[in-house]
Amino acid sequence: MVFIVVCLFNSIRTTLLIWLIMPMMIIGVTAGLLLTRQPFGFMALLGVLAVGGELIKTQIVVLSKVATEREKGKTAYQAILDAGVTKMRPVSMVVLTTVLGMIPLLVDPFFGAMAVCIMFGLTVAAILSLIVTPVLYATFYRIHEGDAGTGAERLTPPADPKGARSV
Repeated sequence: MVFIVVCLFNSIRTTLLIWLIMPMMIIGVTAGLLLTRQPFGFMALLGVLAVGGELIKTQIVVLSKVATEREKGKTAYQAILDAGVTKMRPVSMVVLTTVLGMIPLLVDPFFGAMAVCIMFGLTVAAILSLIVTPVLYATFYRIHEGDAGTGAERLTPPADPKGARSV
């Protein structure tokens, strides 16, 4: 999986960024297992692996959108903001449908732990993908708000030919 991510982004730094988030999803898995008093067995491990794959996918979606926005000519800071806002709905819909789909499995003695891991882990993974990943991206690539300008140049109307501002 690491090799595929390196080939996809052609960057060790971006690959490292994606894989640094992976251990953080364990926060959601652990909280879910502790709250529901489910054991961490083989099925829970399968749930963790499923969440890991989904986390990588959502991060690839967000980081690909950042790259697409930068190719359009946007500043790096604005590209990060736009990518996070644009991909919030698709990532949230994946999480919502998966969590709702896992509800019937909660009462099953065999699949209950897996369902808990997927539900709680995926919820935390979505937050990590939409908030922590862009922050780490900006940190890794040393992108600051000041680099993007204030955005006032887009809000200021163009001057008319006589030198007066148009309203």
